Amino acid sequence: MNGIRKNLLYPSFLLLLSILWACSPSGNQESISILAFGYDRHVELQWPKLEGVNSYEIWVNTGNNNFAKRATVTDTVYLDFVNDLGKNLTLEYKVVGINTEGSTEELGTVQTTTRDFSDEELLDMVQFYTFRYFYQGSEPNSGMAPERIHIDGDYPQNDQRVVTTGGTGFGIFGLLAGIERGWITRQEGADHFEKMVNFLEKADRFHGVWPHWLEGDTGKVKPFSPNDNGGDLVESAFLMQGLLAVREYYKNGSEQEKMIATKIDQLWKEMEWNWYTQGKDALYWHWSPDKEWKMNFALEGYNECLITYILAAASPTHTISPEAYHKGWARSGGINTDVEAFGYSLKLKHNGSEAMGGPLFWAHYSYLGLNPKGLKDRYADYWEENRNHTLINRAWCVENKEGHKGYGEDLWGLTASYSINGYSAHRPGEDLGVISPTAALSSMPYTPEESMKVLKNLYYNYGEKVFGRYGFYDAMSPEANYYPKRYLAIDQGPIVGMMENHRSGMGWNLFMGAPEIQAGLDKLGFDRK
Repeated sequence: MNGIRKNLLYPSFLLLLSILWACSPSGNQESISILAFGYDRHVELQWPKLEGVNSYEIWVNTGNNNFAKRATVTDTVYLDFVNDLGKNLTLEYKVVGINTEGSTEELGTVQTTTRDFSDEELLDMVQFYTFRYFYQGSEPNSGMAPERIHIDGDYPQNDQRVVTTGGTGFGIFGLLAGIERGWITRQEGADHFEKMVNFLEKADRFHGVWPHWLEGDTGKVKPFSPNDNGGDLVESAFLMQGLLAVREYYKNGSEQEKMIATKIDQLWKEMEWNWYTQGKDALYWHWSPDKEWKMNFALEGYNECLITYILAAASPTHTISPEAYHKGWARSGGINTDVEAFGYSLKLKHNGSEAMGGPLFWAHYSYLGLNPKGLKDRYADYWEENRNHTLINRAWCVENKEGHKGYGEDLWGLTASYSINGYSAHRPGEDLGVISPTAALSSMPYTPEESMKVLKNLYYNYGEKVFGRYGFYDAMSPEANYYPKRYLAIDQGPIVGMMENHRSGMGWNLFMGAPEIQAGLDKLGFDRK
């Protein structure tokens, strides 16, 4: 293990992987390090970027020292899916650098093995890769989650440094899981959260509320739209949901950790939830310093925004009345319905999607920290609502009346994601033949067996088309041959966070352990039995 870089991330099941130091052709182990990680159906290779080298060839030994080229890449991370070579393999790789003049030099060779993984090991693998988006892929100045990462390099508006508040909040649960599962040390985790919290203290806020997007290098607001250039209450609620989990995680820790918890507590107390009511019995999504309430978007259920009312009611400094929840969110009881699809009932009117439920992120975003198990109020049983929502979405895809290629018990899940013509909130009734991996994977707590079938199908059968350095890509469509190598923070975060809730309940335990949250739920009339 000599030579493994200290800051390199690798899974907690390290002993099950092959991580080897490569020898240069001369046998000098000091010359170059190539790392090989053997998984079930793929190998990950990593090596340092070399000055003067602008591309690399990857070769594998097929026997008797006969090497076949696998790829030519410009990156220094390469995932080789080896389905064509077989299973349970012992493989030898070499990496060849090509300089700007076209000359080649062998950098070294390395051996590794692949083997069949158990379901738990597959979950570890997918969580770990997705966690890397929020650690390795984080914006360097802020520690926040980039709005998007495009492996294909095509960024709109040159926004590589733009960070997302809500997506960061989701990713926080993945970072905490990473500490607990040993993917980073506790010290590395604390250093990362300290950077993030220090950034958020100085970043633009509007009555204590952050905007949807921030410039990661400056902390200044990046307008989401011409009138959306101020506080975004919903995205900030998603962020604070995660931050309160961090506060609970660190409140009895080291001096550094207690300092992080104290700063989060101050940020929490500075959020003016009551300002965002306009003095009415409802919360409003946006406020701008120059456009003020021009967007005037009241938060009415049901959609992804439940956590916003929970936090507003729980605030120890700027709380809202129960009437705002019952008259605003629940529309004085108008939130209720009684519809059934595929044998599953929904008790809440899913805005614009009453018959079969909205996009599946509605069952995820508010529930990274808020535990839906046993959570009930006068309007719904939230575990049953979310599970039925998921099962209806799945049943629509399995029935597949529109005949979309690939759909079935092992390929389902409609939610908001990249789409063939940009971005779309895919859902039953508005189905473009695009599957978003986050839909089924983030539903793991509700449908563990059904979601696991999707995970296995994506990994074993689609492989490199849908899986990269930060886990499963954002969207795919077999019928359109659409496999963009792109990620969105708001889709990656729920994958790792909800999978961890399925496995250990960590996010739920931390967030629900905050005393203000329990008080806020009592205030709004929730039962948690």
